[in-house]
Amino acid sequence: MKIDWAAIGSVFGVSLVATVALVAVFTLGVAGLSRRERAAAQGNSAALAVTGAYVCFAACAAAVAYGIYLIMAKA
Repeated sequence: MKIDWAAIGSVFGVSLVATVALVAVFTLGVAGLSRRERAAAQGNSAALAVTGAYVCFAACAAAVAYGIYLIMAKA
């Protein structure tokens, strides 16, 4: 049996980059929601931060849905 180490390395690299990117986008969403809380405490509006947070969460949900689709398409 021969192990294709290049393919394993490629899968590892892509998985690592995708995971870090997804966590970064989710973190931006959480930061946007925390800015909303801070702005509400000061009596200001943070509509742009909230919109950005919702876009970040939607992107995370889309990435997860796409991953599930890829898994199910191979079955």
